[in-house]
Amino acid sequence: MFAVVAGLWLAVPASAHHTASTLYAEKTVTLKGTVKMWLWSNPHCLLTFDVKGDDGQVVQWLAEAQAPNTAYTEGYRANIFKPGDEVTVTVRPAATGRPFGLLAQVVLPDGRKVGNLRGEAAAQ
Repeated sequence: MFAVVAGLWLAVPASAHHTASTLYAEKTVTLKGTVKMWLWSNPHCLLTFDVKGDDGQVVQWLAEAQAPNTAYTEGYRANIFKPGDEVTVTVRPAATGRPFGLLAQVVLPDGRKVGNLRGEAAAQ
């Protein structure tokens, strides 16, 4: 009985954690910005970047990538971004409209692409 209860208890956080279909919009948006920070860690890698709007206001975005082992297969590396890098970031934005999203692809300053946007090949 304990094993069944423990299994059900442990299954709830795992299923709650993987809710991309409800957290993020289906469409993607592409933003030009400046890297603030790249965090290469479990359970998700995180990219923080600033986007300057047409009105001159700067909005800080946070984009969530997969865990390092999966992000690696998409071309990401622990040292791929430096603060100040000018990048073009494609995300599935948060359904709430907040500046948060699921990282789909990044065009690096040298033009290489990393990520997995519609099956495009990642930079190596």
